[in-house]
Amino acid sequence: PNAKTNAIDYRSIISTILPSKNNNMTTEIAAPGSHAPPSRALVVGDGAFAMAMATSLARRGDISVRVLCHTTQVRDEINSGENKTYLPGYQVHSNIKAYTDITEACDPDIQLVLLVIPTQFLRKFLVANLASLPVGCPIVVCAKGIEIGTAETPYEMMIAELPGKYHKHFAVLAGPSFAKEIMDGEPTNVVVASQNSTVAKEVAQYVSDGSALRAYVSDDVHGIEIAGAVKNVLAIASGALDGLNFGNNARAALVCRGLAELTRLAVATGSNGRAMAGLAGVGDLMLTCSSSLSRNFTVGKKLASGMSLEEISGGTNAVAEGVATAKSVRMLAGKLDVEMPICEAVYQCLYEGKAPKVALAELQARPLGAEGGLIAED
Repeated sequence: PNAKTNAIDYRSIISTILPSKNNNMTTEIAAPGSHAPPSRALVVGDGAFAMAMATSLARRGDISVRVLCHTTQVRDEINSGENKTYLPGYQVHSNIKAYTDITEACDPDIQLVLLVIPTQFLRKFLVANLASLPVGCPIVVCAKGIEIGTAETPYEMMIAELPGKYHKHFAVLAGPSFAKEIMDGEPTNVVVASQNSTVAKEVAQYVSDGSALRAYVSDDVHGIEIAGAVKNVLAIASGALDGLNFGNNARAALVCRGLAELTRLAVATGSNGRAMAGLAGVGDLMLTCSSSLSRNFTVGKKLASGMSLEEISGGTNAVAEGVATAKSVRMLAGKLDVEMPICEAVYQCLYEGKAPKVALAELQARPLGAEGGLIAED
């Protein structure tokens, strides 16, 4: 993007969305559900999405799914049949067993690892447990955020902290996927991205069950991670619009202009832009900007009601990734000289006390501009 105007050649990006004969990531994979599930899988994390992914795997049949928990309380809840802390009302599948000791949860036969840890805690886990993670199997990060201080994505943190013997096995899983709907067996499509096409396809086959959960593959790791992170910040803005009682016009404008912002940042970090029109981009953006099931949407709605960030954070066990990511997105955008006015407004509402109604008025009063950066300036 141009450093001054942040213009993007969307024609070039759109052309990359079309299937290419030379792109091995677009070739067909085996029919979903036809690939045997891993005999043993490790899910690191005990929140709602961790439990949903563990359950989706467990439903596939003869498989042992180990869930690594942060506390003994949640471990005991899971092993007693219900994760009352993070996913109340759902019975734990009989193929799932919970642990708090990674050395007990791991063994040489683990074939798949899912890291479902909030972004801001991922590096600490990696550093503490790099000697315990299994070698030779896919390690899939499911966090959606950017680290405060370093402005690194989860995939970049794995590259930085884990030895080289792990690197070719890394992947990212993203897309519109509310945990409760996965638990209810509703149709859900996600995308698996990796710089190793073999790993991306292997993970997609592992997690696709042939009925409810379906995975696509991609090589655009940068784009998928940036999209997953920024959409959480934009969901806070959408929740604020809802809290201010604005309607569909405002939300549609937010989604479109928000998509432009996350596209600018993704391209600036090296993305080919393909993911923006896919599940991790517009798909997840639409989901999180339109439902109270989104924790980030709920944060925005509460902000608009007059609650402070401290009051909002103190009233829930769940982590809304967009709250922290608003800081790191601002840092990364500044570093790369990318214009992101909506994300900047969210940051100001969260951390500088600006009222959402004032922030919206300021966004609407900005100088007029061309959409998509396709009109030449005089």
